[in-house]
Amino acid sequence: MKTIKNILGILAASAVMTACVGDLNVTPIDPNANTVDKVLTSQAALDSYISGVYLGFATSGYYGPNGGPSISGLDGGASQYIRGLYHHEELTTDESLCGWNDQTIKNFHYMNWTTDDTFIYAFYSRILMQVASANEFIREVKKVDFDATTVSRYIDEARVLRAIAYYHALDCFGNVPFATDEDIVGVNPEQISRAALFEWLEKELKEIIAAGNLPGKSSVVPGHVSMGVAKFLLAKLYLNAEVFTGTARWNDCATILTSLMGDGYSLHTTSAGVYSPYQELFLADNDKCTDEIIFAIQQDGLYTQSYGVTNYLIFASTGGAMDPDVMGISSGWGGLRMTPEFYNKFSDDDARKLFYTETQQADIDDVGEFTNGMAFMKFRNRTSDGGYGKELGFVDTDFPLMRYADVLLMAAECQARGASIDGLGAFNAVRARAGLAPVSNLSLDEILDERARELYQECWRRNDLIRFGKFTSGYTWQWKGETKDGRDVDSYRVLFPIPDSDRLANSNLQQNPGY
Repeated sequence: MKTIKNILGILAASAVMTACVGDLNVTPIDPNANTVDKVLTSQAALDSYISGVYLGFATSGYYGPNGGPSISGLDGGASQYIRGLYHHEELTTDESLCGWNDQTIKNFHYMNWTTDDTFIYAFYSRILMQVASANEFIREVKKVDFDATTVSRYIDEARVLRAIAYYHALDCFGNVPFATDEDIVGVNPEQISRAALFEWLEKELKEIIAAGNLPGKSSVVPGHVSMGVAKFLLAKLYLNAEVFTGTARWNDCATILTSLMGDGYSLHTTSAGVYSPYQELFLADNDKCTDEIIFAIQQDGLYTQSYGVTNYLIFASTGGAMDPDVMGISSGWGGLRMTPEFYNKFSDDDARKLFYTETQQADIDDVGEFTNGMAFMKFRNRTSDGGYGKELGFVDTDFPLMRYADVLLMAAECQARGASIDGLGAFNAVRARAGLAPVSNLSLDEILDERARELYQECWRRNDLIRFGKFTSGYTWQWKGETKDGRDVDSYRVLFPIPDSDRLANSNLQQNPGY
C-alpha cells in the first residue's frame, strides 16, 4: 500500500496550511480548530502529519486533484509541483514542447518568458510552499514529547524534503527568499544569494548524513526519505557546483557518489516479460522497482489524484491517432511532443519501443499541431504484467525523482572531468541495460547524449544543458528563440525571474540580472 494514500484527519484538522509567498508565512486556516500541539499525541498522528509535507510534491491540495489548492489564486492543476518542475526543466529544452494555447505555456520553449509569467509564479510559489510546510512541521515536532530517535528521524525527513525544494529554488531561481524553522513566522525573509544557498544546502545535507537518523535502503518505508535521498541530493549539488558558485567540486561529487554506490542500489534488469526492465520503471506498479528508484513522488488513481505529476505526463503526451488504451488511460490531452533534434539521439529500435511515430512527423512546422513532433510513450498507466492502473482517469504511476541510473551517469561525468571514480564501468552498465556495446573511453558529448536517452521526461534536461554549456547558446533546436530553426538566446535566461508579485510583496527581494 502506498504510504501517502491514506491521509488521516489530522491533515484536515491541523496541517492544512496556506502560504504567503512574500513571507513564507504558515498559519492554520481556522485558529479555533484543533492545532498541532493538541492532536500530535500518537505515532499515527505523527505519521499523518508528515504525510502532508510529502503530499505537497504529489498533489495541489488535500481535497482532490483541483479541490482546495494549497495556494490561493492559482489553478490547482497548473500549479502542481512536479508539473511546474517539468515546465521549467523540460519545456525550455530540445526535449519537449507543449502546443496548447494555454496562457504563456509556449513561452517556455520559445525562451521568451517575462517577469509576470503565471506558470513561473505558480512553480516559485509551490517551492516556497514546500519550504513553509517543512519549516512548520519541524517547528512543531520539536515540541513533541516522543521517543527521541523517532522524532529525530521525522525531523530529518522533513529537512531533506525542504532541501529538495530549496535545491529546485537554487537551480531555477538562484537568489530567493530564505527562511528556516528557526525564523520568526510573519516577517518578510531576506533574500539569500545563490552561492550562500549552496553553502547552506551543503552544510544541511552533510549534517543529516552524519547524524545517521535516516534509514538505509533496506529499512526505509516505501515512499519515505532514506539516507540515499540525502546523498543523491548532495551529489547533485556538487555536480552543479561550478554553475551554482563558480567553483567546480568534481572530487567531492565523486566521493559522495562512491558512498551511495555502496548502499545496495542497482539497475533494474529483470522484468515480468511484457515490457523491458527499463520500461517497468515508468509503469503503474513501478513502486516495486525499489532496486533502482531511490525516491519517487507517489501517485494513486484512487487516493492521490493530481492533474500534475505523471497524470500530466501521460495524458498530455497522448493525442492524435494514439490509442489511449496503450497508455492505460481514458483519453489524451494532446500537448507534449519532442523536437527532431532530440528524437535523432535515439536509434530506430528505441523509437519503436519508446515513442509514437506512426502518424507523427519529426519536423515541427506548426507548434500547435499535435502530429508535428514525435510523441512520448515513456510513462504509462499500465502494469508490468500487462494490466491497468486502478482508474483510467487518474494514474497510479509514481514519478521517479531520483534513480540509480542517474548515479552511474553522474559518476561517468565526474571521471570524464578528472575525478577519481570508476565512471567508465558505471557508464557501460547503463549502456548494457539498454542493449548497447561498451565504450573504451568517456566523451563528455556522449555522456550528455546518454543522459538525454536515459533520463528524458524526468526533469533533468535543462540542468544538464546548462552544466554542459549548451542551454542558451552553443546548441539550437526547433523553436528555441521562437524561430522554427532555432537560435541562441540571452545568457541571463539560465535563471528564471523572481516573480513581480513577490517583489512587490517583499521589498527585500532584488530581481535576477537581465530581467
